[in-house]
Amino acid sequence: MSPDPGTWTATVRVHAPSERVAQMLELALRPEADREVPRARGQLSRPHPNEVALAVTARDGGAMRAALNTYLGWVSLSVATLRSATSDRLK
Repeated sequence: MSPDPGTWTATVRVHAPSERVAQMLELALRPEADREVPRARGQLSRPHPNEVALAVTARDGGAMRAALNTYLGWVSLSVATLRSATSDRLK
């Protein structure tokens, strides 16, 4: 979906404690970010070694709200799972 004047955009950036944690977070989120949600699309990137960014593009405000709820839920679940699974081993 290419941006146009009626397109809504948002970027969510997750700062990880280490590059390894950021890599694991990216791997966990990649399948979900590549999945198109109704009227919206997410694109995952790594702007910095310890950071994962998710750019969301939506056709309207309702689609953006729904997409952000969906994508942020996946981010939250992935972060919680990584914390639980790795605890102090990845610091």
